[in-house]
Amino acid sequence: MNKRTSAVKVLVVDDQPLIVEELCEFLERNGYRCVPCDSGHQAIERFNEDTDIGLVLCDLHMPGLDGIQLVQELQRLSGKHRAFEAIMLTGRADKQDVIKALRAGIADYYQKPIDLNELLEGLQRQEVALHERHKALQLGHLHQKLQYLSESIDDLYQDLDKVRRSPNPSPSTESDDGDTRDVDGMEIPAIFNQLSPRQLEVARLVGKGQTNYQIACELGITENTVKLYVSQVLRLTHMHNRTQLALALTPSSTGLRQRVTAH
Repeated sequence: MNKRTSAVKVLVVDDQPLIVEELCEFLERNGYRCVPCDSGHQAIERFNEDTDIGLVLCDLHMPGLDGIQLVQELQRLSGKHRAFEAIMLTGRADKQDVIKALRAGIADYYQKPIDLNELLEGLQRQEVALHERHKALQLGHLHQKLQYLSESIDDLYQDLDKVRRSPNPSPSTESDDGDTRDVDGMEIPAIFNQLSPRQLEVARLVGKGQTNYQIACELGITENTVKLYVSQVLRLTHMHNRTQLALALTPSSTGLRQRVTAH
């Protein structure tokens, strides 16, 4: 039976090539794809080139960049848009080095000579942790998109509000006494003058007895958008329900229209 191949690649970094080779052979037999490196600088290059790298095995004591400095640089390069988990390998169990590594964000450490089976179990645990971090990143990106959408909707409402409050340039839609305006042959009470053209259009169709579905089909918008417009119209005209709104727009409802106009 073939072992599964992980979608996450492992960056293996040690200044001793034989150790790198041994680790890569073992991990690849157990379903991991490895990227071998013999220096911190080479590891940075490989990390930048390959976005599938999500796990890092690095020696602590290396010439040039040590393991902690390497991980800190990878963290800087990753920023908020890329996640990885790091495991430190060390030949000396110096307590201060271990504390420093853990404080730097290195998830775990193993002392050489390494028990490969223990290392494999630890790597698998970090792979699970990495998946959880990916979910958190995706949720963060989704939250940003929703926030942007919310801001865009707020801007749209502000623009609609400006249109609604601006004076009507067409004198033909308002009578001399300012009490009513005529839309498609339908006399509209003055209280509807504050509505935007689209809000008035929805109100007119409600007055004709059309359902939200019918209005949505006629105007080429969704039913939810129709519901939003109806809610806005009711709020702006101080009416309680769409039945009252329809009556206010019915030619025969003279008494109600007078009450609505005088509200």
